[in-house]
Amino acid sequence: MNAILDEAYHRLHSTGPEWGGNLSNHGPMAAEVLVRRGREEQVPAWVDAYIGRLDKLPGPTEPITDANWREALSDFGRVGDWVGYFGAQVRERPWREVLATWWPRLLPGIVAGATHGVIRVSHAVRTLLAGDESLASVTELAHGLGWWAARSTAVPGFAELAGSLEPADALESVPRIPDQSGVLAERFGQLGALPSFSRSLAALRPPADPDDARDRLADLVDAATLKYLTHGHGSPVLLVHTATAPNAVLHTLPALPRELWPPSLTAAWAASAAIISTYAPVAGAPREALPEAPNADDPVAEVLDRAAANGDEHVIKFTDTAAEVFNRTGNPDALAASLRVGQLIGG
Repeated sequence: MNAILDEAYHRLHSTGPEWGGNLSNHGPMAAEVLVRRGREEQVPAWVDAYIGRLDKLPGPTEPITDANWREALSDFGRVGDWVGYFGAQVRERPWREVLATWWPRLLPGIVAGATHGVIRVSHAVRTLLAGDESLASVTELAHGLGWWAARSTAVPGFAELAGSLEPADALESVPRIPDQSGVLAERFGQLGALPSFSRSLAALRPPADPDDARDRLADLVDAATLKYLTHGHGSPVLLVHTATAPNAVLHTLPALPRELWPPSLTAAWAASAAIISTYAPVAGAPREALPEAPNADDPVAEVLDRAAANGDEHVIKFTDTAAEVFNRTGNPDALAASLRVGQLIGG
């Protein structure tokens, strides 16, 4: 048990998953990153500064049961009911069993809350897999699952994998919607009428087995992180999730049955591609105009320090992903992408 993280979870569990209309509550996710990255002493002050903007968790309206859950799916007005349902589930059953039951039910709606539902679930799972199975941690998983269920949203034009492209090439082949303006729902509404988008989803090579699905998810995270360096200016906040959403799925795989790994790749790929299509510009910024990785003895520690100093929740979470990509690939542009997100999203 990590007392600092558990205290942060406890404080944040009185708040709802969204605030100010439909802005996402990143508090528990950012706190988990800071703790896991050895910066737990910064968490109490960070939560103090962040929590004042949040709305309270809506109260229950009608209990969700094993018999009526389908009619409540995608109904954000019942988010309090969903959190209550999953809270009871994780208190009564092993958390891995709850996750394995609900993952395939929720996976088709992966873009829930602009992918924040699955991302919040993943940060909770990382805490649990690290050995902190405290009540606060399993309750955090319940909040993530509840948000995902209440906002469940499918990718329009979804297609099963049937092509030959590797993740980086598939990402480059994603077409853009005709009108990249308006809110997320308006942009996503164009995807179903764009046959080339569905074809681009199918163009990714299907995995040969669960291990291949895991490896290709990592490749997708790598490619999306590097693409942010040159294209993140198109929508600095939304495009972060082209990398952090598949990374969330990647980190959850060890807690899931292996047969769920291939469909998890398919869903994560569809979510990343949908955000690219609706928010990424076609042309990237010139590489020479963009930052280089820091010249430091420990460049990973340097970018993590800069992200913590910036304080923005998206910067913290994306830098966490970029550091993993650098450690996996050795590509300094992953760390440059972290500096880029700090330029685009000020603290």
